[in-house]
Amino acid sequence: MAKKSTSRLPKRKGEYTYRGLTVEQLQQLSFEEFVELLPARQRRSVRRGLSDHQKDILQQFRDGKDVVRTHYRNMIIYPEMIGKTISVYNGKTFVETEVMPEMVGHRFGEYAPTRSRVSHGNAGVGATRSSKFVPLK
Repeated sequence: MAKKSTSRLPKRKGEYTYRGLTVEQLQQLSFEEFVELLPARQRRSVRRGLSDHQKDILQQFRDGKDVVRTHYRNMIIYPEMIGKTISVYNGKTFVETEVMPEMVGHRFGEYAPTRSRVSHGNAGVGATRSSKFVPLK
């Protein structure tokens, strides 16, 4: 019997590329050159300028900090963050995520969901008027 793969990432053929560039080529680009590769929405937000807190986060990654904790869910993931760990606040706890090459160009908040899936149990005693007719066993 074959063992099931536990990896959550899809298997890819060959090396990952972003807009035709490998991870090594992306990391060698200057910040301005990389911004030109981003989609329009992200490119516009970067051109309008990073906030002071976003600059601090970027500096923490450049300094080589192990885990960067932040509340800023709208921060864009840059190639220099690949391989590092981010801890993003989802409104209740910090969700730790390792930055993979596939995440480049996305935002932190996409990897820290704020809403969890609800699974309701069976109706019990004192739940509602209509559930008192539901058998308990």
